[in-house]
Amino acid sequence: MGYHSLRHCLTDLERHDHLRRIDAPVDAYLEAAAIHRRVYAAGGPALWFENVAGCRFSMASNLFGTLERSRLMFRDTYETVQRLVELKIDPTRALRSPLRYAGAPLAALRTLPKPVRSGPVMESEAHLSELPQMTSWPRDGGPFVTLPIVYSEDPDAPGLKRSNIGMYRIQLAGAEYETDHEVGLHYQLHRSIGVHQAAAMRRGEPLKVNVFVGGTPAMNLSAVMPLPEGMSELTFAGALGGRRIRMAKRPGGLPVYADADFAICGEVIHDGDAALMKPEGPFGDHLGYYSLAHPFPVLRVEKVYCRANAIWPFTVVGRPPQEDTAFGELIHDLTGPVIPTVLPGVRGVHAVDAAGVHPLLLAVGSERYMPFMQETRPQELLTQACAILGQGQLSLAKYLFIANGDDKPAPDLHDIRAFLGHVLERADWSRDLHFHTETTIDTLDYSGDGLNAGSKLVVAACGPARFELATELPSDLRLPDGFADPRVALPGVLAVRAPRLPEPTFDYDASRRDPALGAAVERAGLARSESQSAADLRRFGESLTAAEPIGRFRLVVLCDDPAFVAESLGNFLWVTFTRSNPAADIGGVEAFTHQKHWGCRGSLVIDARTKPHHAPVLEEDPEVSARVEAMAGPGGPLAGLL
Repeated sequence: MGYHSLRHCLTDLERHDHLRRIDAPVDAYLEAAAIHRRVYAAGGPALWFENVAGCRFSMASNLFGTLERSRLMFRDTYETVQRLVELKIDPTRALRSPLRYAGAPLAALRTLPKPVRSGPVMESEAHLSELPQMTSWPRDGGPFVTLPIVYSEDPDAPGLKRSNIGMYRIQLAGAEYETDHEVGLHYQLHRSIGVHQAAAMRRGEPLKVNVFVGGTPAMNLSAVMPLPEGMSELTFAGALGGRRIRMAKRPGGLPVYADADFAICGEVIHDGDAALMKPEGPFGDHLGYYSLAHPFPVLRVEKVYCRANAIWPFTVVGRPPQEDTAFGELIHDLTGPVIPTVLPGVRGVHAVDAAGVHPLLLAVGSERYMPFMQETRPQELLTQACAILGQGQLSLAKYLFIANGDDKPAPDLHDIRAFLGHVLERADWSRDLHFHTETTIDTLDYSGDGLNAGSKLVVAACGPARFELATELPSDLRLPDGFADPRVALPGVLAVRAPRLPEPTFDYDASRRDPALGAAVERAGLARSESQSAADLRRFGESLTAAEPIGRFRLVVLCDDPAFVAESLGNFLWVTFTRSNPAADIGGVEAFTHQKHWGCRGSLVIDARTKPHHAPVLEEDPEVSARVEAMAGPGGPLAGLL
């Protein structure tokens, strides 16, 4: 039960017709990623690239490409892990249902990491430049590790019990990194490794960090899992993987995951009171744009271990859905029951993958305390919204739509179209919009005021439906001059073409080489776009009244291409919520401010145009695309896959 290596996992998937070997030469630079994207989109198998051009190691991808395949990999342990999570939430369940939890003690024993003297990963050594130089998008700043398992320990209390593993991207080469000796370590807000680094800096010590690649897929999933307080990632990986995680001692350094395929061991160097920083990025990220080059800590590499027959696993991120979408489904499946215990009154939270995860959260809460009130307005929902936005990575959300679970019909978190309709039918724009300004947002989101900086909007709705949602364009619809091509995107939602904002004027490649220049140009672009977009937004709202035909649409999205926005739910979610900063980009018809509360009596308007300070959209290299398409032709190495 459970895989003892990545190779064991791949051969098992192959036996169950969930894997395809590719023996033709494939380049780790752009080509493998382009193949992966197409196979994932087609619902295809996991891939084993046995012949990586110019590299002695093979590569594997798309392991988590379907929920069916993920459940197959964890078929022996999935239900047991769900029960362990349930017991972590409420230990008294074992007394109430002893038969259901009879196997829990044995499973708990498997969760404990196992110290060992050595392991397969320490069989051989390599240089960083010998590893697969996996590059996903043409403007990436270099090759990246896209499925890293980053291990650190608390310097104040070292040992496995206070360790952390996370999936923080690693740049293997490029920019100012010293070849074969330095890699970039990119981690964002609310990551536990930051606590460890702060402790090391306080002690005047370098922070020891190990990066593992490969091994059991349970380690990958554990690295991204938001676990209940007190449950470590290593113990969770042991339970999910069906065997204890073996950690090998390394003299003078942190323990090494014995069954990994690769281990990159080193230290984050501190220069006085600060960590040594170098430009990391750009990187084509999961919002569908490049995250640009910014200073991040440098990992000084001391040793690179590898198995004799090591396999390099990777994934590719980009505009959703991608393989990490399946990660999200697994996380919800396993940890969804935890939400009500951590956030009282909250029945569920859904981070919307199509909107890039952090830009949009949907939540179902409850109004429990004053059922006798005649007038129904959000009250306890607002308390619950604050609790959600104060919880770990959920605090990076930009938009939060929260509805009352006792409304009729009850809102369904996972029917996004219906949920948005439920909120639009009930939310009163004069009172139910609650802004948080000058706050933090996702590091990868460039719609805000700067790195990690932007605003949030909570939209709370409860009670009976009070607004009718238009589904057709009124024949007498009027738009202000310069606004055109209205399209119905969803019931009650109108997409409108607005005047195009100035294009970015800076040289992208030059800014990649000089992040300080890039940052200065971003600030200039932000100021320029804020001035024009604010004027357009204000003019649109002031030119109309709530009584006009446009008032039949609760939400109006100003955009560059209304046909694209209205084409699908996914397009609407991606454009609207990744290209807007609530405090700067929301206006309305008959807008007002009363006691510092902003609202509007007519349609709510979101400016979701591409702005000069936004990051570039991800696009493939046309030559690479053509090569991959040719490989999929009759008799080609990808025939039948795409």
